[in-house]
Amino acid sequence: MTGPRVAVVGLGDVSVVHLAAIEKLGATLVGVCDSRGDYCALLDEVRPDVVHVCTPHDQHVPVALAALERGVHVLLEKPVANTIEQADRLVAAAKDHPTLKVGVCLQNRYNLTSQAAFEMLTSGELGAVRGGSASVLWHRDAAYYAARPWRGVRERSGGGVLINQAIHTLDLLQWLLGEVVTVRGHSGQYGGVSGDVEDTAHMVLDHAGGARSVFFATTTNATDSPVTIEIVAERGALLIRGDLTVAYADGRVESIAELSPDGGGRSYWGASHELLIADFYRSLSDPSPFWIGPQEALKAQHLIDEIYTA
Repeated sequence: MTGPRVAVVGLGDVSVVHLAAIEKLGATLVGVCDSRGDYCALLDEVRPDVVHVCTPHDQHVPVALAALERGVHVLLEKPVANTIEQADRLVAAAKDHPTLKVGVCLQNRYNLTSQAAFEMLTSGELGAVRGGSASVLWHRDAAYYAARPWRGVRERSGGGVLINQAIHTLDLLQWLLGEVVTVRGHSGQYGGVSGDVEDTAHMVLDHAGGARSVFFATTTNATDSPVTIEIVAERGALLIRGDLTVAYADGRVESIAELSPDGGGRSYWGASHELLIADFYRSLSDPSPFWIGPQEALKAQHLIDEIYTA
Protein backbone atom coordinates (compact mmCIF):
# COMPACT_ATOMS: atom_id res chain seq x y z
CA MET A 1 0.00 0.00 0.00
CA THR A 2 1.47 3.33 -1.02
CA GLY A 3 1.44 6.31 1.26
CA PRO A 4 -0.81 9.33 0.74
CA ARG A 5 0.04 12.20 -1.60
CA VAL A 6 0.56 15.21 0.64
CA ALA A 7 1.13 18.94 0.41
CA VAL A 8 2.48 21.31 3.07
CA VAL A 9 1.19 24.87 3.41
CA GLY A 10 3.40 27.05 5.59
CA LEU A 11 7.16 26.59 5.71
CA GLY A 12 7.93 28.11 9.09
CA ASP A 13 9.87 26.52 11.92
CA VAL A 14 7.58 23.59 12.73
CA SER A 15 7.30 22.48 9.10
CA VAL A 16 10.69 20.77 9.40
CA VAL A 17 9.28 17.99 11.57
CA HIS A 18 6.34 17.51 9.21
CA LEU A 19 8.62 17.28 6.18
CA ALA A 20 10.90 14.82 7.97
CA ALA A 21 7.95 12.64 8.98
CA ILE A 22 6.46 12.73 5.47
CA GLU A 23 9.72 11.43 4.04
CA LYS A 24 10.24 8.80 6.72
CA LEU A 25 6.67 7.48 6.54
CA GLY A 26 6.79 6.91 2.79
CA ALA A 27 4.22 9.53 1.85
CA THR A 28 4.67 11.39 -1.42
CA LEU A 29 5.27 15.12 -1.11
CA VAL A 30 3.56 16.64 -4.14
CA GLY A 31 3.70 20.35 -3.32
CA VAL A 32 4.61 23.06 -0.81
CA CYS A 33 3.97 26.77 -0.46
CA ASP A 34 4.80 29.27 2.23
CA SER A 35 2.29 31.35 4.13
CA ARG A 36 2.39 34.03 1.42
CA GLY A 37 1.74 31.54 -1.39
CA ASP A 38 -1.48 30.79 -3.22
CA TYR A 39 -2.58 27.67 -1.37
CA CYS A 40 -5.79 27.39 -3.39
CA ALA A 41 -3.78 27.23 -6.62
CA LEU A 42 -1.49 24.64 -5.04
CA LEU A 43 -4.42 22.44 -3.98
CA ASP A 44 -6.04 22.73 -7.40
CA GLU A 45 -2.83 21.95 -9.24
CA VAL A 46 -1.40 19.00 -7.27
CA ARG A 47 -4.67 17.59 -5.83
CA PRO A 48 -3.16 15.99 -2.70
CA ASP A 49 -4.86 13.45 -0.44
CA VAL A 50 -3.71 15.32 2.69
CA VAL A 51 -2.61 18.88 3.39
CA HIS A 52 -0.41 19.69 6.40
CA VAL A 53 -1.18 23.21 7.65
CA CYS A 54 1.86 24.82 9.30
CA THR A 55 0.94 28.48 8.81
CA PRO A 56 0.57 31.27 11.39
CA HIS A 57 -2.47 30.71 13.58
CA ASP A 58 -4.81 33.12 11.80
CA GLN A 59 -4.36 31.20 8.55
CA HIS A 60 -5.15 27.74 9.91
CA VAL A 61 -8.87 27.78 9.27
CA PRO A 62 -8.87 29.45 5.82
CA VAL A 63 -6.41 26.85 4.50
CA ALA A 64 -8.29 23.99 6.15
CA LEU A 65 -11.64 25.12 4.74
CA ALA A 66 -10.18 25.42 1.23
CA ALA A 67 -8.82 21.88 1.53
CA LEU A 68 -12.11 20.40 2.76
CA GLU A 69 -13.98 22.10 -0.07
CA ARG A 70 -11.65 20.26 -2.47
CA GLY A 71 -12.04 16.87 -0.79
CA VAL A 72 -8.64 16.94 0.92
CA HIS A 73 -7.92 15.59 4.43
CA VAL A 74 -6.41 18.16 6.81
CA LEU A 75 -3.72 17.89 9.48
CA LEU A 76 -3.36 21.17 11.41
CA GLU A 77 -0.64 22.41 13.67
CA LYS A 78 -1.95 23.65 17.00
CA PRO A 79 -3.96 25.66 17.93
CA VAL A 80 -7.11 25.06 15.94
CA ALA A 81 -7.33 28.79 15.18
CA ASN A 82 -6.44 32.22 16.51
CA THR A 83 -9.98 32.64 17.90
CA ILE A 84 -12.74 30.36 19.13
CA GLU A 85 -15.08 31.81 16.52
CA GLN A 86 -12.73 30.81 13.70
CA ALA A 87 -12.23 27.39 15.26
CA ASP A 88 -15.98 26.84 15.41
CA ARG A 89 -16.13 27.40 11.64
CA LEU A 90 -13.77 24.47 11.17
CA VAL A 91 -15.70 22.27 13.61
CA ALA A 92 -18.86 22.91 11.56
CA ALA A 93 -17.07 22.29 8.26
CA ALA A 94 -15.63 19.01 9.52
CA LYS A 95 -19.16 17.86 10.36
CA ASP A 96 -20.28 18.87 6.86
CA HIS A 97 -17.50 16.68 5.36
CA PRO A 98 -17.78 13.47 7.42
CA THR A 99 -15.74 11.39 4.95
CA LEU A 100 -12.72 13.68 5.38
CA LYS A 101 -10.32 13.57 8.31
CA VAL A 102 -9.31 16.68 10.25
CA GLY A 103 -6.54 16.22 12.81
CA VAL A 104 -4.76 18.64 15.13
CA CYS A 105 -1.14 18.20 16.23
CA LEU A 106 -1.38 17.82 19.98
CA GLN A 107 1.43 15.33 19.58
CA ASN A 108 2.42 15.14 23.24
CA ARG A 109 -0.52 12.81 23.83
CA TYR A 110 1.57 10.28 21.88
CA ASN A 111 4.59 10.59 24.17
CA LEU A 112 5.49 7.29 25.80
CA THR A 113 5.25 8.98 29.20
CA SER A 114 1.82 10.47 28.47
CA GLN A 115 0.46 7.18 27.19
CA ALA A 116 1.79 5.28 30.24
CA ALA A 117 0.39 7.88 32.64
CA PHE A 118 -3.01 7.83 30.92
CA GLU A 119 -3.16 4.02 31.15
CA MET A 120 -2.27 4.01 34.87
CA LEU A 121 -4.82 6.69 35.70
CA THR A 122 -7.72 5.35 33.63
CA SER A 123 -7.16 1.71 34.68
CA GLY A 124 -7.64 2.60 38.34
CA GLU A 125 -4.24 1.14 39.23
CA LEU A 126 -3.37 4.21 41.29
CA GLY A 127 -6.83 4.76 42.77
CA ALA A 128 -8.68 8.05 42.76
CA VAL A 129 -6.82 11.09 41.52
CA ARG A 130 -6.45 13.82 44.13
CA GLY A 131 -4.92 16.56 42.01
CA GLY A 132 -2.03 17.71 39.94
CA SER A 133 0.18 20.52 38.78
CA ALA A 134 2.08 21.52 35.67
CA SER A 135 4.60 24.17 34.70
CA VAL A 136 6.10 25.46 31.47
CA LEU A 137 9.13 27.65 32.26
CA TRP A 138 10.59 28.73 28.94
CA HIS A 139 12.56 31.61 27.44
CA ARG A 140 11.57 33.76 24.48
CA ASP A 141 13.49 36.96 23.79
CA ALA A 142 12.82 39.93 21.54
CA ALA A 143 14.58 38.20 18.62
CA TYR A 144 12.01 35.38 18.75
CA TYR A 145 9.16 37.82 18.12
CA ALA A 146 11.14 39.86 15.58
CA ALA A 147 11.84 36.72 13.52
CA ARG A 148 8.11 35.99 13.16
CA PRO A 149 6.26 39.23 13.98
CA TRP A 150 2.82 37.57 13.96
CA ARG A 151 3.74 35.80 17.21
CA GLY A 152 3.48 39.04 19.17
CA VAL A 153 0.26 40.27 17.55
CA ARG A 154 -2.83 39.00 19.35
CA GLU A 155 -5.06 39.48 16.32
CA ARG A 156 -2.93 36.99 14.37
CA SER A 157 -1.58 34.62 17.02
CA GLY A 158 -4.60 34.59 19.30
CA GLY A 159 -2.38 35.13 22.34
CA GLY A 160 1.00 34.42 23.82
CA VAL A 161 2.47 31.80 26.12
CA LEU A 162 -0.83 30.00 26.74
CA ILE A 163 -1.93 29.45 23.15
CA ASN A 164 1.51 29.26 21.57
CA GLN A 165 3.81 27.44 24.00
CA ALA A 166 1.80 25.99 26.89
CA ILE A 167 -1.27 24.63 25.10
CA HIS A 168 0.30 21.16 24.78
CA THR A 169 0.85 20.87 28.53
CA LEU A 170 -2.56 22.27 29.38
CA ASP A 171 -4.09 19.75 26.97
CA LEU A 172 -2.25 16.91 28.73
CA LEU A 173 -3.42 18.12 32.13
CA GLN A 174 -7.09 18.05 31.14
CA TRP A 175 -6.67 14.79 29.19
CA LEU A 176 -5.00 13.01 32.12
CA LEU A 177 -7.12 14.41 34.98
CA GLY A 178 -10.44 14.67 33.17
CA GLU A 179 -12.89 17.29 31.97
CA VAL A 180 -12.43 20.74 33.47
CA VAL A 181 -15.61 22.20 34.96
CA THR A 182 -14.26 25.51 36.28
CA VAL A 183 -11.15 27.54 35.49
CA ARG A 184 -9.79 30.60 37.24
CA GLY A 185 -6.58 32.47 36.57
CA HIS A 186 -4.83 35.44 35.07
CA SER A 187 -2.42 36.26 32.28
CA GLY A 188 -0.16 39.25 31.83
CA GLN A 189 2.93 40.66 30.23
CA TYR A 190 5.97 41.09 32.45
CA GLY A 191 8.98 40.66 30.17
CA GLY A 192 8.20 43.57 27.88
CA VAL A 193 9.27 41.93 24.60
CA SER A 194 6.18 40.01 23.44
CA GLY A 195 4.19 42.63 21.53
CA ASP A 196 0.61 42.73 22.81
CA VAL A 197 0.40 39.08 23.97
CA GLU A 198 0.94 37.64 27.44
CA ASP A 199 4.24 36.09 28.50
CA THR A 200 3.08 34.70 31.87
CA ALA A 201 -0.10 33.01 33.11
CA HIS A 202 -1.43 30.99 36.02
CA MET A 203 -4.57 28.85 36.26
CA VAL A 204 -6.49 26.76 38.81
CA LEU A 205 -8.57 24.00 37.23
CA ASP A 206 -11.34 21.99 38.89
CA HIS A 207 -11.94 18.65 37.17
CA ALA A 208 -15.22 16.75 36.94
CA GLY A 209 -14.01 13.90 39.14
CA GLY A 210 -13.27 16.24 42.03
CA ALA A 211 -9.53 16.70 41.47
CA ARG A 212 -7.94 20.12 41.28
CA SER A 213 -4.86 21.07 39.28
CA VAL A 214 -2.71 24.18 39.19
CA PHE A 215 -0.86 25.44 36.15
CA PHE A 216 1.86 28.03 35.59
CA ALA A 217 3.49 29.09 32.34
CA THR A 218 5.97 31.77 31.38
CA THR A 219 8.37 32.69 28.61
CA THR A 220 10.38 34.98 30.92
CA ASN A 221 12.48 32.15 32.37
CA ALA A 222 16.25 32.28 31.87
CA THR A 223 16.20 29.05 29.85
CA ASP A 224 13.87 26.39 28.44
CA SER A 225 13.43 24.19 31.52
CA PRO A 226 11.84 20.75 31.11
CA VAL A 227 8.04 20.79 31.20
CA THR A 228 6.87 19.32 34.50
CA ILE A 229 3.58 17.53 35.22
CA GLU A 230 2.88 15.99 38.62
CA ILE A 231 -0.26 14.00 39.44
CA VAL A 232 -1.09 12.71 42.92
CA ALA A 233 -3.42 9.74 43.37
CA GLU A 234 -4.44 7.52 46.29
CA ARG A 235 -1.85 4.83 45.68
CA GLY A 236 0.98 6.76 44.08
CA ALA A 237 2.24 9.86 42.31
CA LEU A 238 3.32 10.44 38.73
CA LEU A 239 6.04 12.90 37.77
CA ILE A 240 6.70 13.69 34.12
CA ARG A 241 9.85 15.73 33.61
CA GLY A 242 11.38 14.35 30.46
CA ASP A 243 10.95 10.75 31.65
CA LEU A 244 8.09 9.47 33.82
CA THR A 245 8.73 8.53 37.44
CA VAL A 246 6.05 6.57 39.28
CA ALA A 247 6.34 6.62 43.08
CA TYR A 248 3.92 4.09 44.58
CA ALA A 249 2.54 4.51 48.08
CA ASP A 250 4.13 1.18 49.09
CA GLY A 251 7.61 2.54 48.38
CA ARG A 252 8.20 1.12 44.90
CA VAL A 253 9.56 3.49 42.26
CA GLU A 254 9.45 2.89 38.52
CA SER A 255 10.73 4.94 35.60
CA ILE A 256 9.61 5.07 31.97
CA ALA A 257 12.00 6.73 29.52
CA GLU A 258 10.78 9.13 26.85
CA LEU A 259 11.94 8.95 23.24
CA SER A 260 14.57 11.46 22.14
CA PRO A 261 13.62 13.80 19.28
CA ASP A 262 15.33 12.97 15.99
CA GLY A 263 13.21 14.80 13.42
CA GLY A 264 15.35 17.91 13.08
CA GLY A 265 13.05 20.06 15.20
CA ARG A 266 13.59 21.70 18.55
CA SER A 267 13.96 19.42 21.55
CA TYR A 268 11.02 20.95 23.43
CA TRP A 269 8.66 19.89 20.61
CA GLY A 270 9.19 16.29 21.75
CA ALA A 271 9.55 13.18 19.62
CA SER A 272 5.93 12.38 18.83
CA HIS A 273 5.02 14.37 15.73
CA GLU A 274 5.94 11.38 13.61
CA LEU A 275 3.80 9.05 15.75
CA LEU A 276 0.77 11.32 15.41
CA ILE A 277 1.26 11.82 11.67
CA ALA A 278 1.64 8.07 11.10
CA ASP A 279 -1.55 7.44 13.09
CA PHE A 280 -3.37 10.11 11.07
CA TYR A 281 -2.30 8.50 7.81
CA ARG A 282 -3.44 5.09 9.08
CA SER A 283 -6.82 6.58 9.99
CA LEU A 284 -7.58 7.74 6.44
CA SER A 285 -9.25 4.43 5.58
CA ASP A 286 -11.23 4.38 8.85
CA PRO A 287 -14.74 5.89 8.67
CA SER A 288 -14.49 7.26 12.21
CA PRO A 289 -13.21 10.80 12.83
CA PHE A 290 -9.58 11.18 13.89
CA TRP A 291 -9.47 11.11 17.68
CA ILE A 292 -7.75 14.50 18.03
CA GLY A 293 -10.00 16.53 15.76
CA PRO A 294 -10.82 20.22 16.08
CA GLN A 295 -13.56 19.69 18.65
CA GLU A 296 -11.26 17.61 20.88
CA ALA A 297 -8.40 20.07 20.45
CA LEU A 298 -10.69 22.95 21.45
CA LYS A 299 -10.98 21.61 25.01
CA ALA A 300 -7.66 23.16 25.99
CA GLN A 301 -8.24 26.24 23.83
CA HIS A 302 -11.56 26.95 25.56
CA LEU A 303 -9.73 26.97 28.91
CA ILE A 304 -7.23 29.45 27.51
CA ASP A 305 -10.03 31.61 26.11
CA GLU A 306 -11.67 31.81 29.52
CA ILE A 307 -8.48 33.35 30.91
CA TYR A 308 -8.19 35.73 27.97
CA THR A 309 -11.79 36.93 28.30
CA ALA A 310 -12.00 36.98 32.11
